[in-house]
Amino acid sequence: MAPAERAGSGIRPRAAACTVWYLRLLALLNIAAVVSLPFREEVHEHNGGEYFTPYLATAGLISAALALFLALVMRRRKRAAWIFNVLLAGPLLALYTVALTQDRYQRHWFNWLSALLTALFVAALLVGRTEFHAVGDRSNPRLALAVGAGGLLGGVTLGTLLVSATNRVTGTPLSDRIAYTLLRGISVGPLADRFDTVVAPRWVDILINALTAATFLLVLYACFRSPRGLELLGEEDETRLRALLARHGERDSLGYFALRRDKAVIWSPSGKAAIAYGVGSGVTLACGDPIGDPEAWPGAIEAWLREARRHAWTPAVMGASEEAGTVYARHGLDALELGDEAVVDRSDFTLEGRAMRGVRQAHNRIRRAGHTVRVRRHEDIPDDEMAAVTDKADQWRDSETERGFSMALGRLGDPADGRCVMLECHDSDGEPRALLSFVPWGERGLSLDLMRRDRSSENGLMEFMVIELLLRAEEFGVERVSLNFAMFRSVFERGGRLGAGPVLRLWCSVLTFLSRWWQLESLYRANAKYRPVWEPRYLLFEKSADLPRIGVAAARAEGFLAPPALPRFASGRATHPPRRPLAPPLTAPGARRTHPASSAPRP
Repeated sequence: MAPAERAGSGIRPRAAACTVWYLRLLALLNIAAVVSLPFREEVHEHNGGEYFTPYLATAGLISAALALFLALVMRRRKRAAWIFNVLLAGPLLALYTVALTQDRYQRHWFNWLSALLTALFVAALLVGRTEFHAVGDRSNPRLALAVGAGGLLGGVTLGTLLVSATNRVTGTPLSDRIAYTLLRGISVGPLADRFDTVVAPRWVDILINALTAATFLLVLYACFRSPRGLELLGEEDETRLRALLARHGERDSLGYFALRRDKAVIWSPSGKAAIAYGVGSGVTLACGDPIGDPEAWPGAIEAWLREARRHAWTPAVMGASEEAGTVYARHGLDALELGDEAVVDRSDFTLEGRAMRGVRQAHNRIRRAGHTVRVRRHEDIPDDEMAAVTDKADQWRDSETERGFSMALGRLGDPADGRCVMLECHDSDGEPRALLSFVPWGERGLSLDLMRRDRSSENGLMEFMVIELLLRAEEFGVERVSLNFAMFRSVFERGGRLGAGPVLRLWCSVLTFLSRWWQLESLYRANAKYRPVWEPRYLLFEKSADLPRIGVAAARAEGFLAPPALPRFASGRATHPPRRPLAPPLTAPGARRTHPASSAPRP
């Protein structure tokens, strides 16, 4: 790179950063002017007569909200925000330049300062123009128009009602009350004081101005919001992903969950690797490791990050392994350990020994009660039985919201998932009481997808089913099983040990308290009883300041946070689609495919 190019590449980001800091400063000054009456009067004085102030310095809530919002979207390099600032600040600078040719404006040094600051802001916009490349959603203009019209109508109506109810002057025409409301929406200063027919309390003026500012913020959000990522997994991408999983599916137990159809996928230039992700709350959330050849992972990661920058999405990865986290770190992402995945190796699992006494006793108790477990591949379950199992799974679900995104498939009984394994537990009367479903982890592994049980059934059914699977895993050619993910597992394990420090003990106490609402400690304890190998999983992110946003997006994706839903007027459940022909198997080229499930004995 030539010296001039290197200099230019350094100046442009700095110029773009300067525009953001200018807007932040103006937002702070406007808020201070709203709070402080002397400061507000000083700014209003310099905004009239022979004075003028820098761009966006008006001492109003709307100006403060506008400057703050523009600082946020300019920081995310939105192209629409850059255009918006140019269209506002450019003509204003031209007006200031013309004004300074007149004597009555030239003699005030503050006007020169205002013009200089505005000129520097415009110059920074022009120098850093190539840094603002993030595109918006095509539906934004229509949405902004609808939000603006609805918000203006609602705000004016509410404001006029407030003015009418609190006006100290009687007989005021409706037109004056509406005009007063509109002017108070612009400024709480002397702009609307010319109405002798309206005398409203100060709190009404501030409330009207705040409502207008809120409406304006909603309009701005509608204008500059990021695309929602509606390009979801299609048939061609799913076929290609299945081919990659057939070759490289052994690498990651979460690989099969990339086949969720509410995810999008982006490919490396060679097509040998891909990243599946979902978009929500302005965050592009990838899960697990990239799919495919590790040598092609960097190409897929670069393509994913380019897509994130193009749409101003915040990139994040949930549940990455240490190997993938190292590759992501080379592309500028930082890592935070989330917890550990419990992986049980069949060859190491045994019910013998003192450490397994509790598990062994629970298993024997459920077996003596007459419970049995049937283990089958999904493709070996007849259509009518699969429909009945799916119906039971819906009945046993805790809530209407389907939870899981990074470690759940989000569907049950789809014919494309024929290699998944289903465990059904029946009581002594032959009634179904619980079920587990596992997705393939390469050719010789399984990863837990779904667990449901009848709440009126005995405790310990899940443990009984997992143990039955591990004891009979050889019949299915399964060598390892991935169970639940235990968040902050190391804190619970080390926090209770002798010699744990005060910080670790405090952190353990906080997590234990939170476990009353979220199954943090219970998941760890439930998995630890099988004496698994703990595989650490990481959260990857670019900036620490993005963690709250990423946390909200992850909680929404996993189903822990959901927007209010309209009431369901129909009580019937959704009907299950007919089963289609099976998708191509996840079998590596040249490998011999067996069907151990079809020959497994059925209890």
